[in-house]
Amino acid sequence: MSELEETEYEITAIQAGRVFTPTSPIDERSLFSGRSQQVRLIVDVVNQKGQHAMLYGERGVGKTSLANVLASFLASQNVTAPRVNCDSLDTFSSVWKKVFEQVNLTATKPTRGLNVTDEVHSYKQADTLPDSVTPDTIRKVLVRLSQRTLPIIVIDEFDRLSERPRRAFADTIKTLSDHAVDATIVLVGVADSVEQLIAEHQSVERALVQVRMPRMSPSEIDSIIDKGLKRLGMTIEAGAKHRIAKLSQGLPHYAHLLGLHASRAALDNRSTSISPQVIEEAVDRSISGAQQSIRSHYEYAIRSPRKDNLFADVLLSCALAETNDLGFFAAQDVRQPLRKITKRQYEIPTFAQHLNEFCEPKRGPILQKTGSKRLYRYRFLNPLLQPFIIMQGLQSSRILAAMLD
Repeated sequence: MSELEETEYEITAIQAGRVFTPTSPIDERSLFSGRSQQVRLIVDVVNQKGQHAMLYGERGVGKTSLANVLASFLASQNVTAPRVNCDSLDTFSSVWKKVFEQVNLTATKPTRGLNVTDEVHSYKQADTLPDSVTPDTIRKVLVRLSQRTLPIIVIDEFDRLSERPRRAFADTIKTLSDHAVDATIVLVGVADSVEQLIAEHQSVERALVQVRMPRMSPSEIDSIIDKGLKRLGMTIEAGAKHRIAKLSQGLPHYAHLLGLHASRAALDNRSTSISPQVIEEAVDRSISGAQQSIRSHYEYAIRSPRKDNLFADVLLSCALAETNDLGFFAAQDVRQPLRKITKRQYEIPTFAQHLNEFCEPKRGPILQKTGSKRLYRYRFLNPLLQPFIIMQGLQSSRILAAMLD
């Protein structure tokens, strides 16, 4: 193999880190995949005066990536689209000051003298805000701003705000809608419903379009892999792509993580094709490079002084259990995967205590429990743990890859 060929493999491996980005949201439309229904809904909202949107769903389903590329779907219009992240210490005023710090404006004024020219003065919209901002303040600012451009304001991690600023945002949306201001607010947050995210929801129901982001379909996960590998000039076998889709569990973070490690593993072997065998190496690399918080939560949940304990097997069965649209499963959904893993038939009373402990501080908690006795439903508090647990099961041979097919 020539030195030139060696260099090309190394360059492609480095480029893979720009194409597959598990640690950061997508910010390039050409790499954005799927979500056509959600995109259409939000574009429709932008095109209607008085309408605003709430983009909500589980953590890790790609809400921020959609928010990042939203403006590119409106490229034919003069759009100003600042996006800010909220934190628990933010107030209504501080959020809007973050927003308008990203809005640069210019003003002109004539100069005196024989040669009269216009002097251009640049400033930030935030410089015009009073110390204490009200919903009516925001309405007036957006009215003026909308005469120059189409404002689309993306407020990400909205769920981190306390109730008082959230209530103020509800009032702002209502007043913008009542006055038909040509500006759109897109609120983005982790939740199962809009009611969990915004106070006074009924008062803004008419103006707030609810856009739920479910987990990605297998075809959408496939699209992430196909687009990334096309950019790299690589290919993938159908079985390997199917394996990535199953392991990702609808979460784009893991599609990017496995895509990154699989492409680099193939390139390290001086190949531009990804086979199912390469996915095994990608799983090992993904586990080794997983966030420490994910690894710690997993180890904390399954620890036990008894070698014959069932905690790891039950937790893996939870990760493999059939769920509803919101990620919840019942105890009975755990039985079948547990039987496949252990080769034994366990009834619910045998592992019911394990499920309960997973919902308590003594093991995390790692699961959330809802419902009433005999009708309890469970789901992972952090969705990113689910694929990690499945990959751990593969690495430890608790399950075989064929069980995912």
